[in-house]
Amino acid sequence: MSPLPTPAFWRGRRVLLTGHTGFKGSWAAAWLRTMGAEVSGLALPPETVPSLHTLLNGPASEPPVDVREAAAVARAVAAARPRIVLHMAAQALVRRSYRDPAGTFATNLGGTVTLLEALRQVPDLEAVLVVTSDKVYDNPGGGRPLREDDRLGGADPYSASKAACELAVASFRSSYYAPAGIPLATARAGNVIGGGDWSEDRIVPDLWRARRAGRPVEIRFPDATRPWQHVLEPVGAYLVYLEALAADRHGRLPTALNIGPSPDEELSVLDLARRFADRAGAPLSWCRPEGPQPPEKPTLTIDAGLIRETLGWRPRLSMAEAVDWTAAWYAAFDRGEDMRALTLAQIADYCRRPL
Repeated sequence: MSPLPTPAFWRGRRVLLTGHTGFKGSWAAAWLRTMGAEVSGLALPPETVPSLHTLLNGPASEPPVDVREAAAVARAVAAARPRIVLHMAAQALVRRSYRDPAGTFATNLGGTVTLLEALRQVPDLEAVLVVTSDKVYDNPGGGRPLREDDRLGGADPYSASKAACELAVASFRSSYYAPAGIPLATARAGNVIGGGDWSEDRIVPDLWRARRAGRPVEIRFPDATRPWQHVLEPVGAYLVYLEALAADRHGRLPTALNIGPSPDEELSVLDLARRFADRAGAPLSWCRPEGPQPPEKPTLTIDAGLIRETLGWRPRLSMAEAVDWTAAWYAAFDRGEDMRALTLAQIADYCRRPL
């Protein structure tokens, strides 16, 4: 059976979660708190209205912190006194990175360096996991699943900033963290879908917005395939990885792991859109956007074999089920249901899910 986060490990543990107001961060914070973790957040206010963070927690009670501001980060880290750190704060949108490359590098690379420097002052630190992306690789686009030892690259500013982040983490690990006996690793997750994402230029939020507005959704590259997975897959894997890192005082674990769907699954953007629309009870209406678009790789596939071999982790939901769970979440939101209760129910259902 695939391992799941262990409540006994997290109960009462001080966890610093950066990016806790974002889509994935909100799911991670909710799961950690169900297990009794003492979660401190470090993030900017939610970018979107609605926002999953607000739905789950109400108005923000913690002051916003920009991960690029060294003094503010140092104060937040000192106040949190974390034992475990999950770094998810990022500029995570590819198309925005074309518009704002400097801001993307400042957040994704500079913000990571700022955080890692501040964490060097924390006593009793047990493990740090930095979330990067499946797009850190120099992807030739031929469809071969990319492995952790493949060359890093990045044709767009977002991907390059995350690849640069990997190099920065490696340098901090060898220079500071490994000599201090503190595990520091990165996780590279595939494309994530799930309830509560309202970001710009992502297929599921775009589908939801187009359906609400009664207009066709714009799909830039309908035949492109991606390693789709439900948000609970990588979040659960991050927590399992952190547990293992905290116990790995001899440095035997890999320092980077891919997290992705089963290798025999493939789903194009258009197929995902069709299934989502079907589960939402409305036929799909779509069109291609006018004008030139920033380039995207037609195929991206990652090999998640190493995390299966080392941690026994494997996905619990198929790609089709990930779409179904996502569509069910948005349908419930549209009906005005209690989204905190439904989100926690999906976490519980996921944990009960057999392989």
